[in-house]
Amino acid sequence: MKTLLTILLAMTTVATMAVAADKPNFSGDWTLDAGKSDFGPIPAPQSMTRKVEHSDPSVSFTEVMVGGPQGDQTSTTKWSADGKETTNDMMGNPVKWTAKWDGDALVANAKADFQGNEITLAHKWTLSADGKVLTDAFHIGTAQGEFDITYVLNKK
Repeated sequence: MKTLLTILLAMTTVATMAVAADKPNFSGDWTLDAGKSDFGPIPAPQSMTRKVEHSDPSVSFTEVMVGGPQGDQTSTTKWSADGKETTNDMMGNPVKWTAKWDGDALVANAKADFQGNEITLAHKWTLSADGKVLTDAFHIGTAQGEFDITYVLNKK
C-alpha cells in the first residue's frame, strides 16, 4: 500500500509539473513591430521596447516608449500571475492589478483613478508557438469611451 501511495504521489507531481511547463514564459527583450500593431485612436510611438522578467508567478517588465502620445516614457510594472493584487505607479497614480492565466494567455486587469476619472485597463498577453512574438491585446475603458490597442513585439 505504501508503494502504491508513493507511485501515485510521484505521478501527481510529474503531472503538475507538466501542466506548469505548458505555460509560456515571456522573459526576454522585446521590440515593437509597428507595422503589425494596431494603435486604435492613439498615435503610434516612434519606438517601444519591453524587458520582461518572468518567473511564474512573478512578472516584471520595464517598457520604454519614445514619441508616444504622452511623450517619452519609461515605466516598470509588476504582476503576480496567481491572482494576488499588486500595486504599481502609473504617472503618479497607484494602479491595482490582478493577473492570472487563462489557458496559455496571461490576463491582467486594473482599475485606477486619475484625477477623479476612473479607468479600467486589461492586458492579454500571448506568445507565438516559436516563442518569438509576444502579442499584447490592451483594452482601455474611460468615462469618455473604450478602445483597444494591439502591440505586436518581436524577441531580440
